Amino acid sequence: MIRTKRQGLLIVVSGPSGSGKNTICDQVLSENKKLWESVSMTTRKRRRNEEEGKDYFFVSKEEFEAMIAEDGFLEYAVFAQHYYGTPKKKVQEKLDQGIDVLLIIEIQGALKIKELYDKAIFIFILPPSMETLKKRLLDRATESEEVILERFSNAYQEINEMPKYNYVIVNDRVAKAANKLQAIITSERCRVDRIEEVYLNNPEEKIHESLLSEKEFTNEQINLD
Repeated sequence: MIRTKRQGLLIVVSGPSGSGKNTICDQVLSENKKLWESVSMTTRKRRRNEEEGKDYFFVSKEEFEAMIAEDGFLEYAVFAQHYYGTPKKKVQEKLDQGIDVLLIIEIQGALKIKELYDKAIFIFILPPSMETLKKRLLDRATESEEVILERFSNAYQEINEMPKYNYVIVNDRVAKAANKLQAIITSERCRVDRIEEVYLNNPEEKIHESLLSEKEFTNEQINLD
């Protein structure tokens, strides 16, 4: 009876490094085949087990800055002395096709998108405690102690940005957090302001028309065929 707007949802997920946002989103993406993940571009080195084109597009600083000059990013930011950015063209194509797009990005970039897309959905992922966050960063064993300390210090500042988001999810258990993320996406799809039109080209419309024209009626008076 309703037709929703063709434009896809732009879902922005971010949180401190070590909050587990990528793990949560990977689980949702494995279960929701209608959701498309935008892959960010970065100038940092690839970590163990990261895949080119899946986790990030890994490029040089020169390549990244050339794309900046060409206005090729939806947003970009500098974090731990490296560029991170969201290539613009593909994201807009998917949204225009009515496909929901998931962005997993740094908080600086998320706040830039908030200035451009007021209807985007912003979700903040929190660790259950700062002690847990510290342990996750150390367990990675992929970065120097200096970078880990910088990320941990930045986390305190980033958490202060949480009130600018629409939703918050505490990642105490991955499965539970993933279920919450999917529930948010589902509920946003059901919002009244996303309805394009209501159409009643069905038997129930005949009942409505009959009610308007007849003071009294019975089911036998209405032909639903």
